[in-house]
Amino acid sequence: MSEDAIAAVILAAGQGTRMKSKLPKVLHPLAGRSMLAQLLAVVDALGAERHIVVVSPGNGDAIRAAVPDIEVAVQDPPLGTGHAVMAARENLAGFKGDVLVLFADSPLVASETLNAMLAARHGAGNPAVVVMGFRPADAAEYARLILDDKGNLDRIVEHRDASEAERGIDLCNSGFMAIDGAILSELLDGVGNDNAKGEYYLTEIVEIANRLGRTCAVVEAGEIEAWGVNSRDQLAQAEAVVQNRLRHAAMAGGVTLLDPDSVHFCHDTILGQDVSIGPNVFFGPGVRVDDDVTIQAFSHLEGCHISNGANIGPFARLRPEAEIGKDVRIGNFVEVKKARIEDGAKVNHLSYIGDARVGEGANIGAGTITCNYDGFLKSFTDIGKGAFIGSNSALVAPVKIGDGAIVGAGSTVTRDVAADALAVERSAQKELSDWALSFRKRKSAEKAAQKKKS
Repeated sequence: MSEDAIAAVILAAGQGTRMKSKLPKVLHPLAGRSMLAQLLAVVDALGAERHIVVVSPGNGDAIRAAVPDIEVAVQDPPLGTGHAVMAARENLAGFKGDVLVLFADSPLVASETLNAMLAARHGAGNPAVVVMGFRPADAAEYARLILDDKGNLDRIVEHRDASEAERGIDLCNSGFMAIDGAILSELLDGVGNDNAKGEYYLTEIVEIANRLGRTCAVVEAGEIEAWGVNSRDQLAQAEAVVQNRLRHAAMAGGVTLLDPDSVHFCHDTILGQDVSIGPNVFFGPGVRVDDDVTIQAFSHLEGCHISNGANIGPFARLRPEAEIGKDVRIGNFVEVKKARIEDGAKVNHLSYIGDARVGEGANIGAGTITCNYDGFLKSFTDIGKGAFIGSNSALVAPVKIGDGAIVGAGSTVTRDVAADALAVERSAQKELSDWALSFRKRKSAEKAAQKKKS
């Protein structure tokens, strides 16, 4: 095992009772993926070879099911952060690289910060432990990082144990550490539980490392990176941070957001250049947008692909497996699901296109519905190139409309329509001369008679 190898030990055994949820705290989502998955993605960006998640008997099965490609260590019972890392000792047997200790409910740490911690681990003095510190606006009851006269980390002091002078220090402990894996086991051997709670605190390894003649160091990060999520309110605050990061990344990549604060992204949203996004647009998982696309206000997208030059919305809904071709127009109050809308086609108003193909250059009139479900099975509607579907038409699947065919407005189509044919299915129009005039006279007389009686 290379000394440059990285293993991440992610502490996730907390019960998260303040979330008031059946779902384990660390599986609550941020931008469409769990806090744990968010942190794992940050770790993956570092090139970590190992991911060891420390769970409890109460949440382990749910975490394994949600994130199957991880190593798991069980902490039972939970007896502090040091005890949690001890639970992963067997997993780390023989590992000589760097061990990152992270918290699954603190998912906002940036990969740049963790990279800086790893660089410091291999920097001047070869520190055994590098701790991420931060300077909060209110240090409150955070543990303080005490530096020596050379700027090395001397010890970590819990707020309750700190002197008045130490409480005046604003450099606080995040709990994140980068540790020399070659001596981690030796450091853990020195951690005791002679305290009021009878717990094993990982913070003790700093003093233990110093006693062994190794130095320890601090890398500072912003306060937000140290945030822990313990309640629904804090989850919402973390979501706001993640969304803000995604918005700035989108704009830096050449996307125009007309009202950035109202646009909601998913972690995997892919956007091309010169995309314009209106207010109150929601991106669910699995959306890919190519260049020069306009997405207008109040549109909802998930699991879809939009090709160059398309114009979407306002108030459009693109559901999973919607494939939108080049220069397509999807208009207001249009829903597309599991359908391919080919280049240049138009679905402008108040329509539902599901389990279908709309051919190149076809025009779908307002109020058109592909009737794809018979109560038991979904069936396919195929609309050919250049076809014109009149307004308020119902296409009862399975059905095929040929290239260049026209379907008259108000038709319910139940049989295939040949290419270039006209299909009309409606009752013959009748007209009764002066019927409306006599109707109004009769009803006016009835209304007058009622008034006399009252």
